[in-house]
Amino acid sequence: MSIQNHNLTRRSVLQIGGASTLGLTLPQLLAARKATAADPQGFGKAKQVIILFLHGGHPQQETFDPKPDGPIETRGEFGAISTAIPGIQFSELLPKCATLADQFAVVRSMSHENTNHVQACLPAQTGHKHPASFRSMGDFPPSDTDFPPVGAVVDHLYDGKNRLPNWVRIGPLMSRNNGTTVHGQTPGFLGAKHSSFAVDQPLVGEDVEIQAVQGRSGLNDIRLSGRNNLREEFNKLSDRVQRETASQQLDDFYGRAADLLGSSITRRAFDISAESVETREMYGSTEFGQRCLLARRLAEAGVPVVNISYCYKPGDSWDTHSRHFSKTKEKLAPDLDQAFSALIKDLDQRGMADDTLVIVNAEFGRTPKVNKNAGRDHWPFVYSLALFGAGIKRGAVHGASDKNAAYPQSTPIDPADMAATLYHLIGVATDTRILDNSGRPHSLIVGKPIEPVLA
Repeated sequence: MSIQNHNLTRRSVLQIGGASTLGLTLPQLLAARKATAADPQGFGKAKQVIILFLHGGHPQQETFDPKPDGPIETRGEFGAISTAIPGIQFSELLPKCATLADQFAVVRSMSHENTNHVQACLPAQTGHKHPASFRSMGDFPPSDTDFPPVGAVVDHLYDGKNRLPNWVRIGPLMSRNNGTTVHGQTPGFLGAKHSSFAVDQPLVGEDVEIQAVQGRSGLNDIRLSGRNNLREEFNKLSDRVQRETASQQLDDFYGRAADLLGSSITRRAFDISAESVETREMYGSTEFGQRCLLARRLAEAGVPVVNISYCYKPGDSWDTHSRHFSKTKEKLAPDLDQAFSALIKDLDQRGMADDTLVIVNAEFGRTPKVNKNAGRDHWPFVYSLALFGAGIKRGAVHGASDKNAAYPQSTPIDPADMAATLYHLIGVATDTRILDNSGRPHSLIVGKPIEPVLA
């Protein structure tokens, strides 16, 4: 990482590819930057980040930006309710969030132009989009040239001495019905060794054991019965690795995973069954609710980045091209309402809100018009984002959509600005550059922090 305009000596300038060699840990890096930051507004406040990704795209109309007075063909079946902020309404499907609206921030003018799930997920999770020429390609798999998401970047900054994973993904690797993995979930040009630690299993139940941290189960269905056995298992899969560098990266990744499994700290952090019945019920007896609870446990233990995917299997998401209103009313909105409101209250009660950032995000929203199948289709031109916690102004509502919830009426916000806000809050300087596999530098941050929502 190249750091410019800071009071650091030339010898202390960190390039990401050599972070472990220099021995500079992320907390040390953030402390140095916080001490020299020109704009301290929220800078470096977030020690942990929890990202709730509503794959498929949550409808702005049925969540944080209802249009009860809009044209009948666009406003939908549900009404709006008052919130804890005078003059601000949410959908009637989010009553718990409405009572807590003065505790978190909402951006109502998120906007971009890519209607493709697979491609739009890259800027939503990294702040960087594909070249315009890729738009016509439709669905295509992630590659090792993609820009890395925040979890991979943070993992790369650590020196490997953390006794917990630096980046945990809870839920399946999100994919489409055709089997294509959506972008922004893999480490891209930072390499496979910076992949997320995956928890992909049912979490609802009394005696849940997280299989990924049990002694004889492993990551990505590879048995981790010890480093030697792990290496043997990896060698059996070597024909799937195209290059020697990728092989070494995966070997390092699996070896590190094996080390993590030997840590009692890791096992305690993942022990969701240790939570009280009351706390588990507060989050809801749903997979999404329990994923949020596990994320809180991991953040409390010190895991820097946790991604939660609202996706159970391909086709089971917020992608409501048909039966939109029944799906949203019966499951999608209630899951979000209970889990997000519980996370807000729980973090506040535990004194974690000051240093834990929560983001509710998606690749885009849903169309203003309802289609012939009673569904809403893809709509990136305006949608909503919710933020809570470290460095976020409570009760802030920024931007506005037009009467149809179709386009920004004011201050359009790009996904790159969302990513810039996130990096600002975790203490990464705006001029930071990272190196790809060929050694070429790339600007990590290409947007601007959303200042009106910063405390």
